[in-house]
Amino acid sequence: MPNFCAALHCSRMSSHSVLAFFRFPRDPERCKKWVENCCRSDLRDKTPEHLNKYHRLCARHFEPDLILKTSPFRTVLKDTAIPTIFDHPTRKRVKNEQAEDEATKAKVSKVEEKEEAPKDPAESANGQETDNGPQVSDEEREHKEYLRSLFDVVVMMGRQNIPLHGHSDKEPRSKSFTPSNFQALLEYRINAGDELLRKKFETAAVNLEYCSSTQLQQMLEVSEKCILEDLLAEVKEARFFSLVMDNLVEITGENHLPLFIRFVDQISSLREEFLGFLRFEGDVEGIAQSLAVEISEKYSLNMEQCRGQAYFCTGIYAFKVKAVAIRLSEQYPLAVLTPSSAHSLNICLANSMNFTSVQLVMSTLKKIDAFFSKSPLLQNQLDNAISIYYQGNEEKAAALKEVCHTNWTEQHDAFELAVDLLESLLLCMDSVHDNEEFKWSDDVAHNAFVISEALSDFEFVMALVVLKNTLSFSRAFGKNLQGQTSEVFFAASSLTAVLHSVNEVLENIEVYHEFWFEEAINLAAALEIPIKIPRLFFRKQRPDAGEEIQPEAYYKIHLTFPVVSHVIKELSDLFSENHLKALQSLSLVPAIMGQMKFNTEETSAEIYKDDLPNPDTLPTELNCWKIKWKHGTKNVTLPSTIYETLQLSDVKFFPNVCALLKVLSCLPVLSLPDDRCSTARRRLMAYLQDTPAKHRNKSLAMFNIGCGHDLDLMVETYLKMYPDKESTETPA
Repeated sequence: MPNFCAALHCSRMSSHSVLAFFRFPRDPERCKKWVENCCRSDLRDKTPEHLNKYHRLCARHFEPDLILKTSPFRTVLKDTAIPTIFDHPTRKRVKNEQAEDEATKAKVSKVEEKEEAPKDPAESANGQETDNGPQVSDEEREHKEYLRSLFDVVVMMGRQNIPLHGHSDKEPRSKSFTPSNFQALLEYRINAGDELLRKKFETAAVNLEYCSSTQLQQMLEVSEKCILEDLLAEVKEARFFSLVMDNLVEITGENHLPLFIRFVDQISSLREEFLGFLRFEGDVEGIAQSLAVEISEKYSLNMEQCRGQAYFCTGIYAFKVKAVAIRLSEQYPLAVLTPSSAHSLNICLANSMNFTSVQLVMSTLKKIDAFFSKSPLLQNQLDNAISIYYQGNEEKAAALKEVCHTNWTEQHDAFELAVDLLESLLLCMDSVHDNEEFKWSDDVAHNAFVISEALSDFEFVMALVVLKNTLSFSRAFGKNLQGQTSEVFFAASSLTAVLHSVNEVLENIEVYHEFWFEEAINLAAALEIPIKIPRLFFRKQRPDAGEEIQPEAYYKIHLTFPVVSHVIKELSDLFSENHLKALQSLSLVPAIMGQMKFNTEETSAEIYKDDLPNPDTLPTELNCWKIKWKHGTKNVTLPSTIYETLQLSDVKFFPNVCALLKVLSCLPVLSLPDDRCSTARRRLMAYLQDTPAKHRNKSLAMFNIGCGHDLDLMVETYLKMYPDKESTETPA
């Protein structure tokens, strides 16, 4: 449906006008002034987000000097623009509300009427005055409206997660015609009264797709480009950003790496937005190069301004994703590799271990999480099993039942909880698999059997015990990393103690392994699990007939020693010298300075010296910053986060401090301040869960994960990129 101007008594439509149309601003104060000047009482109770998404004003309501032409095809407003040109007195409310409502209804009724061309022939298609601006013909307007209808269908399919080509599994070479979802929706739109589409396709063959696959692909590319345009403009304004790579996903038979971008916007709020999918094929060097090229060419961002990166990956590709991240850190030293705040450190450490026993534990925990998420009845079954096993210890049973109703498999203490729940889990799985009362489906019973088989394997038990004990040293450290800003700051100084403890285990591996092996044997005995070496070892190694290896020796060589060694190396990689210096720079937050009795050293800030507006004045400014909070804020609560500090009215008098805090804020190790910041990640997870791999589409996913779209911009961009009108005609 065409967008019409939101001003009272203005009936201009974006589809029938050569004027530019502008969205209402998101800034609450400026948005309120727009609404007041429009004299639309029905818009006063709408939120700025709603107004920005659904309402616009045409260029006729703005002074010419407020309108900027950034390119031949793009017209924008100044950041402070306020509409002042209206047919009614500015900022005067309509006294007769009934008359206002009637005027609004009259305006809506004119939407379908075609607006006459502008009286001023010197007005261009972008709403700016030119000497010889070309006039838009009726044919060109109809062509734009036709393209707008096509893009409208594409956007709707993305928002509603409708696959382009339907759900059938027919062979690609099949000659039988089954309309695609895109074709079916176009036909529905024609039947619903879209005259332009009907006119365009009324002579098309019955068994012919209205849009060629080439044109459809072009439209998807343009849509993705337009969705990202506003986001990338904000990132460029912010200047510095960080990249967060998530778990690999399959799209149309190929592996792709979901990519998020973190930055601090113009109101000093931390944002994490979805950037797109990177094809994950080839060697490490090639993938790292492709990522850097895509950032610079597709997104027009400078990797030299990337200040952090994080990854989270499970399964066999975890090592490869880590290698890509390390390669980028080598190429761009200030793009420090950090843990991802969206995942607990211990889970990240375990997922990065490419050991069969450890992967058995991690894959089983994922199956357990998926199993109990299917039905509350299954969760009740586990609660009953916990009650049976922990008879006489109701307090422990209640605590375990409570934690089982959370995402416990992703928590810092997941391995401790798994040991405590192991007997209850096995009892629950055996009960579901037996299915004596026929309560469960065959699929549920089979999944229970698969999990039961894994839980009753000594390799699983031993690996779980080793992970629990090894990662107990980093549990509190990882929890602090996801805590308040002060907890992150002091965690950086405790890393030395963590590494010292794990190194001590490595130096005394014989003693520690003996205790851990005994713990695993006792746990296995309670579950009647036989002590044995994995069958896969004998198939691979084929030891000599006279050679016999004992289970304790096997697990020390192939499990305990590698796990402890890996944890030491992984922590060293994730907490490089530059990363630790960055975390030490959090001492600029006033509350942390107060906890340190203002005896902080700011030499760590030197790594960001080139990012500062006035680096030569940094020492003096830091001294003034310290004095301000030490002597000028008695009985005042000191700001405890970067965001609170950046919101201070006088922080602008400390430009270097402000710049440093913004760079630190976007580091992936720091937790997002609220749920709104992680909306894009939740939408990605929902999209992947709800969409089979064969129906996923990178471009359509952007509509589902991102928010906001501009059909007019898509049409203009499409005509700019593909000016040949023949490319948009109906296939012959």
